[in-house]
Amino acid sequence: MQNKYLADQSLPRALFSMTWPMLFGTVALMSFQLVDSIFISMLGMQPLAALGFTLPLHQLLIGVQIGIGIASTALISRALGADNPERAKYLGGIVVLTGCCVSFILCTLIWLLRLPLLSALGASAELLPYTENYWLPWLTSAWLGAFLYFANSISRANGDTKLPGLMMVVTSVLNMLLDPLFIFTFDLGLAGAAYATIVACLTGATIMYWRILKRHWLAFDPSKLAIGPALRDIFQTSAPAMLSQLMPGTAALMATRLVAGFGGSAIAAWTLGSRLELFSIVIVLSLTMALPPMVGRLLGSKQLERVHSLVLIAVRFVIGLQVVIALFWMASRWWIAPALAPNQATEVYLMSYMLWVPISYAALGVCMLMVSVCNALGMPMRAVCISTLRLFVCYLPALWIGASLAGMSGLYIGVLIGNIAAGILAWQLYRHGLRHLQPAK
Repeated sequence: MQNKYLADQSLPRALFSMTWPMLFGTVALMSFQLVDSIFISMLGMQPLAALGFTLPLHQLLIGVQIGIGIASTALISRALGADNPERAKYLGGIVVLTGCCVSFILCTLIWLLRLPLLSALGASAELLPYTENYWLPWLTSAWLGAFLYFANSISRANGDTKLPGLMMVVTSVLNMLLDPLFIFTFDLGLAGAAYATIVACLTGATIMYWRILKRHWLAFDPSKLAIGPALRDIFQTSAPAMLSQLMPGTAALMATRLVAGFGGSAIAAWTLGSRLELFSIVIVLSLTMALPPMVGRLLGSKQLERVHSLVLIAVRFVIGLQVVIALFWMASRWWIAPALAPNQATEVYLMSYMLWVPISYAALGVCMLMVSVCNALGMPMRAVCISTLRLFVCYLPALWIGASLAGMSGLYIGVLIGNIAAGILAWQLYRHGLRHLQPAK
């Protein structure tokens, strides 16, 4: 998108035009994760609780791949901007090889350390048979998901957002269609959900890599590019973003350990609530992908006032939207919780979750936007600071205090208070950072 385009259109219209192509893919991705949980809940409380112990580790894996994906998008775009498509395609090859190797090593370590990890997370002995059958196919699906994600990043870096969005829809729909087949028809139970994801990711990766190779956006030839400097560029670009993305996974591990102390039904409800959260913030996630290129171009043309105007539009929209979504979850919890929960105890916990937590999604959305905007403004360490303060100063202490005072209901209220405090803090840090950029205007 050129600066002239931004000047000729209103900022809300420009933001919408950048956001909608990624929205459908993100909605499909979150939908299949929610459908996964619904099918697994039909198997009973224990399989659903076993799924809950993979969520924080999955967040860690996704954090690594997003960090590498951000690096690939930045470096490839920079090479294309310098009119060097040859360097861009060889950078793409190094990114895919590096990312896949790092992801494979992490998945292997998680598999080898699965028993100590489960013990540290508070998994009971009765859940171990479910996790033992599920973790190998789940880790395989996680690695294939990373393989597909790197192809999507290369496509976006080359200016095509429609193909990645379309493939997110295709793989998600295929996953949802295969879930009942593998889980129930083939009688694979919990592991069937992972096998469905494996088939969907393999299909999506085959199509994506065929397309990007056909377009000459990717090449594997180490002799054409200095490996050392390229790897150093990837690390320097991805490290701050990866750190920001890894911290939510680390915090999720700690939160899961805290929730596990209340039993399997509490973990099952926390798992379902986490899926509802992801589905609720899907538009926020799309905005975090749409805002950075717009902010970057406005910053490059010294239009800091329009940067702030654009951010204000996004923040106001997110707050209004998330309040409406929260009111919907609160009003509909009387029939959604019984439909999703596998037993009475899980239903009670989920009802409490839907009463207290969704209203905090507005502040959480603001925090996510500020992390994205600070990265785009060239303030990656401020983005890391926002993530750190949100999770380890606001969120986790509030959870612990709430759980200590009032059990699971108190923990949910802690989520509410922690997220609201984090949203306010993130906004203040963004404003402070923007003021420091003003002299360069």
